[in-house]
Amino acid sequence: MTSRFMTGLLLCLTLAAFLLSLMAGKVWIWPMSWAADNADGWIFLELRLPRALLGLCVGAVLGLSGAVLQGYLRNPLADPTVLGVSASAALGGVLAIFLGINLVPFGLFGCAMIGAGASILLLLAIGRGGGPIGFILGGMVLSTLAGALTAFVISIAPNPFAASEIINWLMGALTDRLMEDVLTALPFMAIGVLLLLTTGRALDALTLGENGAKSLGIDLFRLQWLIVLGVGLSVGASVAVSGVVGFVGLIVPHLIRSFYGEQPSRILVPSALGGAILTLTADSLVRLIPGPGEMRLGIAMAVLGAPFFLLLLLRYRKGAA
Repeated sequence: MTSRFMTGLLLCLTLAAFLLSLMAGKVWIWPMSWAADNADGWIFLELRLPRALLGLCVGAVLGLSGAVLQGYLRNPLADPTVLGVSASAALGGVLAIFLGINLVPFGLFGCAMIGAGASILLLLAIGRGGGPIGFILGGMVLSTLAGALTAFVISIAPNPFAASEIINWLMGALTDRLMEDVLTALPFMAIGVLLLLTTGRALDALTLGENGAKSLGIDLFRLQWLIVLGVGLSVGASVAVSGVVGFVGLIVPHLIRSFYGEQPSRILVPSALGGAILTLTADSLVRLIPGPGEMRLGIAMAVLGAPFFLLLLLRYRKGAA
């Protein structure tokens, strides 16, 4: 299949997944009811449409971030969590819930973005001059520290209800999100995505190694800045609005490479489309599980992603042998 055909197919699948997200649920809402002046019309405008838009944006951000990081680190097992941005944004959101700031308009989102912003500054300070290795080690330090602090906050929660609210938010979901959430997160995601899309040429040059990239005129420090800011803004906003949704950035680039090849710049946009398709489809399916409630999206992605991660490990261990 040609790349043009595959891109067209991905666009069609993205549209189909978006329409499925608008319709699917315990109560299906068909297109003829979207503009109706009744309960179905209200559910569509107030709940389904914002949820589908967020699923589209969050999935695209995670898929693109995973493709960029795998290209930069030249590690097929890298994903957005490797930088510690997700964990730091989650810590900011947890502190907002713990302190009651989430009751203030945009309080939870603001705290999560502060956490993501702090991680960006720390990561640039820790990884400065260390290349990809210093970059990933700095991210591991931040991720471990943020995870430990998050666990500490949960352990000292004043009552079981507060702890339960924190844990539910950490599991990741697009449930009950409003259009205000979309409009708040979208500018940060858009800026982050634009920054990441500019890295394609530099990532291609990095396939020759750092010295080869420098000989082609690539400024590696500028590239690192672009990636940290791009991932920080886009993934930070994603976590702020939906909680932690993992494995999208790990799974999607691998599937896309099967059709587009190994050149990093060629898989950036397709990975964004693939991430949107995966997230929208998974979010639609969790609503259809029988029972009064629905599975959290973060749990569903972990159930799907853990076996995929294991298969990747076995594959690369076999290749190394």
